[in-house]
Amino acid sequence: MVPPVASCRASGQLPEKGTAVIGFHASHEQIDPRALLAAVKHAEEVGFTAAMCSDHISPWSVRQGQSGFAWSWLGAALEATNLPFGVVNAPGQRYHPAVIAQAIGTLGQMYPGRFWAALGSGENANEHITGERWPRKDLRNARLEESVTVMRALLAGEEVSLDHHIRIDRARVWSRPEAPPLLVAAAVSAETAGWAAAWADGLITVAQPPEQLRRVLAAYEDAGGTGRKALQVHLSWAATDEEALAIAHDQWRTGAFNPPVLWDIDTPESFDEITKHVTAEDLRSSVLINSDLGWHADRLAELAALGFEDIYLHHVGKKQQRFLDAFGERVLPQLGRLNGEAAA
Repeated sequence: MVPPVASCRASGQLPEKGTAVIGFHASHEQIDPRALLAAVKHAEEVGFTAAMCSDHISPWSVRQGQSGFAWSWLGAALEATNLPFGVVNAPGQRYHPAVIAQAIGTLGQMYPGRFWAALGSGENANEHITGERWPRKDLRNARLEESVTVMRALLAGEEVSLDHHIRIDRARVWSRPEAPPLLVAAAVSAETAGWAAAWADGLITVAQPPEQLRRVLAAYEDAGGTGRKALQVHLSWAATDEEALAIAHDQWRTGAFNPPVLWDIDTPESFDEITKHVTAEDLRSSVLINSDLGWHADRLAELAALGFEDIYLHHVGKKQQRFLDAFGERVLPQLGRLNGEAAA
């Protein structure tokens, strides 16, 4: 039997309300796992107070050229740092929700209060590998909500059997933390944010024009959404504006497209084909591109002021150390009150 979602909501292990976090986003699609582990360790050294990572089986572009297995890497990253960590995951097709519940339970038991998962309906580029049909969006949402219900039950110690969107037979997760890790909604649109409010322990979205972000936040809160609101920000910084623009154009051309394109394209080669005519200037609406560190600090403060308590920075270049050093020295101090210490 699967208990109602509301009966087993996580009690909460993210920082206390009012404590702001500036985190580092680890992009598995762009950086090999060993170098990415070194980067997240360095992020902690220079003053970032949290981290999160992607969970893909393929990159967005052949030029990116990587895609390490997030769940292997997370164990190493949590052991190597003292940072709280999150991952963006899509249960239901490539991952059976019982397997992800076991993974969450293990990391939650090993590193109490330091791990959370953001759950979304996925992208065809990752899910098509199972050979199953890529469902339309309403079916993917239904599958996600059912997966969340299953995962909450398993993390509460229940035995679960189900034959619906998800098929599961007498599953039980034996190794679990005392308090289940937070299961956060990953939502881009206001519609999805409002729908996810019923089951989510918090919200994470991606930087968009301010008016759209206000709609996302309002939809989540108006639907009764609780917990912290987090924002992932794609940015490109370099010694010159021209270099920063070139980095973004080489590595993050898919940023020029909105859903459903990003959901439905199925291979890195296909993404490269549809982005052939994307210009560098086309990326300015989705990536913060500038060589001025003060400019970046101002833009990040403006985004936080919209109502986001956690800001995760993703420098879209492959080389992370120069970015981390510069932002640790010049940007995090400028953000002042936003760069609060992440406390479990």
